[in-house]
Amino acid sequence: MQWTSMLAIYFLFFVFSAFVLLPFGVRTHDEAGVEKIPGQADSAPVEFRAGRLLLRAAILALVVTALYVANYINGWITVEDLILWGPSTGAE
Repeated sequence: MQWTSMLAIYFLFFVFSAFVLLPFGVRTHDEAGVEKIPGQADSAPVEFRAGRLLLRAAILALVVTALYVANYINGWITVEDLILWGPSTGAE
């Protein structure tokens, strides 16, 4: 696998990880006991920490990309393993 392919796969996992991790660790004003600004949504976070989110997403994407590349090299899970229906390839 080329390094540019690994970089593209890492970027895809990074974006996916950021969206998956977005709701974790968020506290609303009611949970924190802080006064809300008039017109503010009830679900708005008290403090949005983009740096912490990006760091967590980068670490998670690195782990998932490493597992993906290791699977690509070693062939632990192949396309044939993912077929759940259809004609069987072996004896029954």
